[in-house]
Amino acid sequence: MSKGYFFNFEKLAYVRVKKGGCILCDLVRKNPAKADLTVYHDRLFVVSLNLYPYNPGHLLIFPRKHIEDIRLFTREEITYLNELTNYFLNVLDYTHNPRGYNIGYNMGLEAGASIKHIHLHIIPRYPHEVGISDLIAGKRVLVENPLDTAKKIRERITHLPFSISTT
Repeated sequence: MSKGYFFNFEKLAYVRVKKGGCILCDLVRKNPAKADLTVYHDRLFVVSLNLYPYNPGHLLIFPRKHIEDIRLFTREEITYLNELTNYFLNVLDYTHNPRGYNIGYNMGLEAGASIKHIHLHIIPRYPHEVGISDLIAGKRVLVENPLDTAKKIRERITHLPFSISTT
């Protein structure tokens, strides 16, 4: 393997679903066979922790309906997605206190999308992220279990001084 790359073979097995299914659609349908780190859902969107996070608090926001291109969002969905994104940035500021964020989509396999169902990544960033294992082994060390992160965010959502309009 090349230096500087992290290969997570378990992730590939996780996102491959028999008979062409979709892992995010499985989460929408609450398939009990799938690890569910959902922290919020409503009639349009689901917000979940990433099972294979880049950093603690790495969120995925995805539509309940299966689409593969952001250009297929309705105007209502785009407006609401922006509001939802801002809300969860506030949540992460409150629960994790990051110093910055990477926010974006990977559309298409060549762009890094291992899941076709469109999803927005919100990745909290922290000072001095590079650790000894990053330098020596090319691996990332997570300091928080995603299950603990999901619990922390779920608990704080109802106790925050800001809110999101329900749709």
